[in-house]
Amino acid sequence: MNRLELHLAVSLLNAAYADCIDADRLEAWPDFFTPDCFYSITTLENHARGWDAGLIFADSRGMLKDRVSGLREANIYERHSYRHIVSVPAHLRTEGQTVRTRTPFAVYRVMRNGTSQVFVTGCYHDELRIEGDGELKIARRVVVCDSSVFDTLLAIPL
Repeated sequence: MNRLELHLAVSLLNAAYADCIDADRLEAWPDFFTPDCFYSITTLENHARGWDAGLIFADSRGMLKDRVSGLREANIYERHSYRHIVSVPAHLRTEGQTVRTRTPFAVYRVMRNGTSQVFVTGCYHDELRIEGDGELKIARRVVVCDSSVFDTLLAIPL
């Protein structure tokens, strides 16, 4: 893949990822990741300190599936949905079959009563793996949120 094709592939991956969450197809969300993936949601301050653990933490696709099951069957939270606005990837760098990139995003939260507001802004810090068929999978995604304050439970993945 040349650089332009890679930028397009990363952008399409992020668009499909965001659409999956926004359309409430959460059972398909873990499929964007490698089996041995790492996923964390943290704050800019914690990320700057090098702290891996965050508000949400998973170190396998199985843990992501468990998270979705918990959301569907066990967790109680005010129903809402997200609308992601995802920028183009920045700082794209390849190392063999690994692509490292950062992609800024904003997520709007839409409540059942129809109100919407900016819920969180931040940046995806990604390590993507190019699979044998050329498909990109997320091997490591650290969601770095600009703010450390959330006005409600962070239930749905970002």
